[in-house]
Amino acid sequence: MATLTQARRLIVKIGSALLVDRQTGALREDWLSSLAGDVAWLRGLGTDVVLVSSGSIALGRGVLGLPAADLALEQSQAAAAVGQIRLARAYEQALAPHGITAAQVLVTLEDSANRRRYLNSRATLETLLGLGVVPIVNENDTIATDEIRYGDNDRLAAQVAVTVGADQLILLSDVDGFYSGNPTVESTARRFDVIDRITPQIEAMAGDAGSGLSKGGMKTKLMAARMATAGGCAMAITLGSPLNPLKQLENGATATWFTAQLDPQAARKRWIASMKPRGEVIVDAGAARALKTGKSLLPAGVTAVMGRFGRGDAVVILGPQDQRLGQGLIRYTVTEAETIRGCKSSEIETRLGYPGRAALIHRDDMAL
Repeated sequence: MATLTQARRLIVKIGSALLVDRQTGALREDWLSSLAGDVAWLRGLGTDVVLVSSGSIALGRGVLGLPAADLALEQSQAAAAVGQIRLARAYEQALAPHGITAAQVLVTLEDSANRRRYLNSRATLETLLGLGVVPIVNENDTIATDEIRYGDNDRLAAQVAVTVGADQLILLSDVDGFYSGNPTVESTARRFDVIDRITPQIEAMAGDAGSGLSKGGMKTKLMAARMATAGGCAMAITLGSPLNPLKQLENGATATWFTAQLDPQAARKRWIASMKPRGEVIVDAGAARALKTGKSLLPAGVTAVMGRFGRGDAVVILGPQDQRLGQGLIRYTVTEAETIRGCKSSEIETRLGYPGRAALIHRDDMAL
């Protein structure tokens, strides 16, 4: 069974019901402070941490005096606009005493469906983590409509886990794991310690009901588990309401762990390799050698560009004798790539007339 101290990169999903008191609509400051302590403990062990947090609508509706019942779309978006400021400030104030900088990252489903936006999101999150920042990710409820919504932060958390190559995802829930039935009404319902594969029988056991201020039920958690484990990320469902919930989990709190199907990096490489390429780039012998040692592909090593591709599309990488080296997700359009091929990274801005990324294809976006 996995332990948190084994994680290189950890995603933690926090639901509204954990952050916001159901009766008063106020922030549970003592609980958030304890979570911040857990994050500081994990950061001290060298673990990257990303928090995927609900709560903006729950906080905003209280400030605006909106009813506890379901809100109209425009009311939800107004509540999110007010609540998101408070949510970000709460995390900033909770993490600051530990010397941790927080960043707010708001996304919609379009940001993962559109490959260019996906790569931009990935690059931003990687940069923040590299700088020691803890990103606080939430759905952009202020602008999201049904067509571009995740609709629940369980699946958003799984998408973030896959995007940044996390090896563990923790869903802090109102239940201590996945059960064969609803434990509040079925005395015979049993909790699973470990689920190695999500079978049709497991799916049939999932219920629909959300809890309190949250939207997700067990079905959304299973969807998240399927996405995360396929991307090489183990996932746990555990009770989030106690103080220091992450330390509680490390110290043996009950939970259900879903086993990762692949290593995160291997899963990403397989995904990239399976994509339909939209073009080709031919590299010189020096670049080919560099790629084999794990380096990114820089414009200086590119001798030719072919095809019709945009930023984020898959392209085949060919060696100087047209041998196939692999493929990757390119960071420039075909026109841009042709303009900067053969030039040094320091010359990119001069060639393009605007700043660009140093790598044509980053090593993390490449399957050789």
